[in-house]
Amino acid sequence: MNRFYVFNGDADGVCALHQFRLVDPAAANLITGVKRDIKLLDRVEANPGDLVTVLDISLDSNRKGLMRLLEEGVRVEYFDHHHAGEIPQHPNLTAHIDLSADACTSLLVDQYLKGKFHLWAITAAFGDNLVQKARQLGATAKLTETEIDQLARLGEYLNYNGYGDNLPDLHFHPTALYEEIRPYANPFDFIAESNAFRKLAEGYQDDTSQADSLQPLTTDERYAAYLLPDAPWARRVSGIFANKLANAYPQRAHAVITPNHAGNYTVSVRASLTNPCGADVLCLQFNTGGGRKAAAGINHLPTGSLDNFVSSFKQHFCS
Repeated sequence: MNRFYVFNGDADGVCALHQFRLVDPAAANLITGVKRDIKLLDRVEANPGDLVTVLDISLDSNRKGLMRLLEEGVRVEYFDHHHAGEIPQHPNLTAHIDLSADACTSLLVDQYLKGKFHLWAITAAFGDNLVQKARQLGATAKLTETEIDQLARLGEYLNYNGYGDNLPDLHFHPTALYEEIRPYANPFDFIAESNAFRKLAEGYQDDTSQADSLQPLTTDERYAAYLLPDAPWARRVSGIFANKLANAYPQRAHAVITPNHAGNYTVSVRASLTNPCGADVLCLQFNTGGGRKAAAGINHLPTGSLDNFVSSFKQHFCS
């Protein structure tokens, strides 16, 4: 039997993979990409009886690839919290899907593994901007405030690394970042000892300092939209900047719009923290859009559709 892990390249996907691999480090095929590269099951070439574990990518976006694998006799276990659509009823599929606003894939894996590597799940929750949930979990785990803050920074840095229009935009290929994390069962050891952590911290500080000087394209008390420049730093920081805005202005919804290499825009949307829903509904109105209730996005928004998106965004979150 061949083993495959198909995982999102952001904090949640990498930390979910890490938890599984700490339990079972046997040889496996790893398939991933940048955070927005989610149609990953099309790349899986498996044989009947093989096992594919899918982590943190939308089932609905991968339905065609999933059904192909299931019909070919491949066993698939699916862990995710994004828009799923109708979940197929198939004997080869085991689905662990939770669309709740305070769910993330690493927390689902944490439940499945009975908390064996709980600190990595808390790290991922911070990375997915589930800040209140993550802090509650940290307190329950009897972490100090300093330790909770350390995991918060680590989660942000791991998530930051996943953003980019293509792999050269990133500081680390997601598989390479996982390899840096792999020796560490405890995230505090990774923080203390890893050069990768220091590289991400430096990149994060440099990129966010540039983003902090940006002015919104449009704003009022209920929403704000930002148009970032066409630059690698902007593509790297887009998701983190959206999370930072959401935490700074919890009553507002936010959209961060960034030019991509295809000549279109990539959009990150965050619903307000006081009413964390509706981001997925908005983005699913546009081709290549998707996500979850609190946070969603559009991979390729045509430049000519910018005004339509901004108008829809304002109308969607105006009440």
